[in-house]
Amino acid sequence: MSETGNRLRKLLESQNFDPQNYVKQLSQQSDGDRDLQEHRQKIQNLADETAQNLKKNVYKNYRQFIETAKEISYLESEMYQLSHILTEQKSIMESITQALISTDKDETSKEMQAAFPKETEELKQRTLTSLLEKVEGGKNIMDTPGRHLVYNGDLVEFDVDNMSPIQKVHAFLMNDCLLIATWLPNRRGTVKYKYNALYDLESFAVVNVKDNPPMKDMFKILMFPDSRIFQAENSKIKKEWLEILDETKKNKVTKDRHKKEEEVPVSPVRAEVSTNPFDQEEEQQPAGEAEESVDLSLEWIQELPEDLDVCIAQRDFEGAVDLVDKLNEYLKEQPVNQRVKELRLKVEERLRQLTEVLVFELSPDRSLRGGPKATRRAVCQLIRLGQSTKACELFLKNRAAAVQTAIRQLRIEGATLLYIHKLCNIFFTSLLETAKEFEMDFAGNTGCYSAFVVWSKTTMRMFVDAFSKQVFDSKESLSTAAECVKKAKEHCQQLTEIGLDLTFTLQSLLVKDIKAALQSYNDIIIEATKHRNSEEMWRKMNLMTPEALTKLKVGLD
Repeated sequence: MSETGNRLRKLLESQNFDPQNYVKQLSQQSDGDRDLQEHRQKIQNLADETAQNLKKNVYKNYRQFIETAKEISYLESEMYQLSHILTEQKSIMESITQALISTDKDETSKEMQAAFPKETEELKQRTLTSLLEKVEGGKNIMDTPGRHLVYNGDLVEFDVDNMSPIQKVHAFLMNDCLLIATWLPNRRGTVKYKYNALYDLESFAVVNVKDNPPMKDMFKILMFPDSRIFQAENSKIKKEWLEILDETKKNKVTKDRHKKEEEVPVSPVRAEVSTNPFDQEEEQQPAGEAEESVDLSLEWIQELPEDLDVCIAQRDFEGAVDLVDKLNEYLKEQPVNQRVKELRLKVEERLRQLTEVLVFELSPDRSLRGGPKATRRAVCQLIRLGQSTKACELFLKNRAAAVQTAIRQLRIEGATLLYIHKLCNIFFTSLLETAKEFEMDFAGNTGCYSAFVVWSKTTMRMFVDAFSKQVFDSKESLSTAAECVKKAKEHCQQLTEIGLDLTFTLQSLLVKDIKAALQSYNDIIIEATKHRNSEEMWRKMNLMTPEALTKLKVGLD
């Protein structure tokens, strides 16, 4: 490189380089257009040289780039696993803390109620009565005995569809229901709110809404088939609403269960007078014989709930399902009594937690780099838990997201045929691998195969959309389009190896674009023919005699 080029390179590489000042000085120093053109050529040569050096470095360190990419992918998967483990540990710690807090609260409340039972209940009811006096149409709410206020506060309701604010409301959480009252801005006097809705605590579910600025501090209440979204004043109040709603719902469930247990008749059944001595012996047998026949004192049964918690925390899904199967096998032929029901309730709670973790493992938000085999572990455990339909749905959603991501990440090359070759290779290979994995995981669940066929047709539409956008929308030549369609059909026929023939689906999805391409090409040929014919200069000739005509024919031959 010349000395001028070296000076220019050093100038452009300097940390204090200012493009605007450089252009200004260059314009002042240049004599005319020729100097600017020469300087532009120097900069262009320097850019070309830099690009060549960069390309050489890439080829030189190609293997290192590949190894680095693999390490990045591996570290990414490790980070996903660590994040998931930390999330699970956090949820476990929060549940343990919540259990300890609720235990302390229960003991404190019991002591307070034991010391001041009547005053506490009357104070809660007086507070609720004074607040309900401000609600128009809320006088009948206090008719239910034992109802008292737990929590209340102002909220803003948002539209579920477009997330726009609707109205300001005031929510009253009671020990058995939730009252929503709308704010009356122009009302004077004691009445400030109007009755809007009253929901039983068992009729709705509370869902946290992730913050998405400017939409934040929101939570959703789901009542089949509707839902409502509310926004709290800040994150602290939102957290209080979620915690108190959850705790109040749990307290109501516990109270209702205790009430049902107390209502079970315990009075002895009067024996009818019978002259048969064998009947008298049967009547004298103890009533608790059935309960005593189920032995739940075994060590592994006593520690089963805690062992399930440990397995879920350590992500030992197989061990957790093995414990559940072992318990079901043990209780299969045993009579059902109250102790067995309580044990099953504890196990079912752990099963719900295990199912949530397995569902998260199959969610499309997880890393999709492992391919269909990465989902086998979670799918197999869901099938063992008797949730093959959910496992099938989540597996297919996961694979659909993986296929869609692979298609989006495919670079659009300059040559259409090269891009279509890569697209077909990625899509049909993924479809073939998914089909083989599906057949392996759901071999004993033939009812799920129809869902796979529907999924295959849906993903085929996704492929055809990307195919048509590149081949037909870009106005490629008819020969190139025909070659691309041929390539897609060849790849599609590979699926017949596993008994899946989607050729008809592919043809039916492409027929519209193929017809449009043929019609467009036909119109082009007709227009070209018309244009060429218009340029021909035809003139009439009269040769007068047959001899002249014969002479012309000889000349043409």
